[in-house]
Amino acid sequence: MHTTDLQALPMPAIGVGAIVFNGGHVLMIQRGQPPAHGLWSIPGGKQEPGEGLAEACCREVAEETGLAVTVQQLVAVAERRLEGFHYVILDFLAVLADPAVAEPQAYSDALQARWVALSDLADYPMVEGLAVIITRSYKLYRNGGAAGLIAALPPYSDFILPAQP
Repeated sequence: MHTTDLQALPMPAIGVGAIVFNGGHVLMIQRGQPPAHGLWSIPGGKQEPGEGLAEACCREVAEETGLAVTVQQLVAVAERRLEGFHYVILDFLAVLADPAVAEPQAYSDALQARWVALSDLADYPMVEGLAVIITRSYKLYRNGGAAGLIAALPPYSDFILPAQP
């Protein structure tokens, strides 16, 4: 590829997503901005300078839904190149910080925010591959989250395999 061709390509950006379950429902937002404007997704967005991955994930959920979450483990890495964007997205399993505060509201760039029954996922248009990530993450969540990469000890922002017994 020529240098001029490379200059026309978008610079890859780091994104994060939060997969949050409440019973048999997953927290979803309808995107209000490109890429994938109007499609349904998990809450998430770009990591900001100086921000850790888990911090970015918690911030994005709060900005888009008003809910506070605690990040559990890294469950998927997705690369998306669409509509002139190039994202490497790290999806985390997260849990509500306060299960008593569970009613999402659409804020920031989200058109809508709601709990979607897993049995209804096919009724919500979303980017290719996301439904598989959600359903596989639900199996992990339902089985107590015994897989995925977990946060290393502070001060690092590393995610590593859990120690085996």
